[in-house]
Amino acid sequence: MSADLIDGKLIANHYREQLKETITELKRKDVVPGLAVILAGDNHASRTYVRMKRKACSELGIHSELYQFDESLPQQDLVNKIEELNDNAHIHGILVQLPLPHHINPIKIIETISPSKDVDGFHPVSIGNMVTNQDTFYSCTPLGIMKMLEYEKIELTGKHVVILGRSNIVGKPAGQLFLNRDATVTHCHSKTANLSDFTKQADILVSAVGKAGLIHAEDIKEGAVVIDVGMNRDEEGRLCGDVDFNEVKEIAGKITPVPGGVGPMTITMLLYNTVKSAQRSLIDRQKQ
Repeated sequence: MSADLIDGKLIANHYREQLKETITELKRKDVVPGLAVILAGDNHASRTYVRMKRKACSELGIHSELYQFDESLPQQDLVNKIEELNDNAHIHGILVQLPLPHHINPIKIIETISPSKDVDGFHPVSIGNMVTNQDTFYSCTPLGIMKMLEYEKIELTGKHVVILGRSNIVGKPAGQLFLNRDATVTHCHSKTANLSDFTKQADILVSAVGKAGLIHAEDIKEGAVVIDVGMNRDEEGRLCGDVDFNEVKEIAGKITPVPGGVGPMTITMLLYNTVKSAQRSLIDRQKQ
């Protein structure tokens, strides 16, 4: 029996419809959610991602502004622009598209963004709040995974979650969010010995490694929920994840496809965080 498909497009649309209602309410109170997107350099993938994010903003009625800079942009100029946007009352979220040109320190840039506008969830203050289980902006892909599982009504308490990958953007924050929801979490990575011994224990497996064909049917517990965050190209150039989908779907209970799984949720959660920031700004204004 094949696994149930977790349809990221369908779930993303569900949350976007909810966001549209919230945005309409905010606009009635003279608040238009605003997102500033900063793109430095001419990375093709980055330009594509930025275009998709701005298109999504337009569809939901979020105001977006794009600031494009040459590869040679001095770091201080970027810092100055972010500080200017920090003080702009019409901008509720600031997104700096990564990767940045090599001469610019991404940590310095992320730390320059006001935590109140950190809709990517990368600022140390946001991370600290996440670790201590406080309300904050959560990194978009991990938040998208949690919202998918919530939509699918998958219980997390007491479940064994195995995370493959330890990036600051997906692996580490995903593990923390599961921990905050009372799951037992095991982190695995490229140096983990006998990887399959761990993956076969997972009630929920999240793979965010970026290696095509990493996970096969023999690596999965029967009935497991498999969340594939990998974005790779196969030998024929087609988009694929870390998981051998055709094999694993015969063993898993639920599985996300690539494309059409986690990807649509990531951009939706960026919009979610931007709207959340706009709501906070309204509350702050009403207190004054």
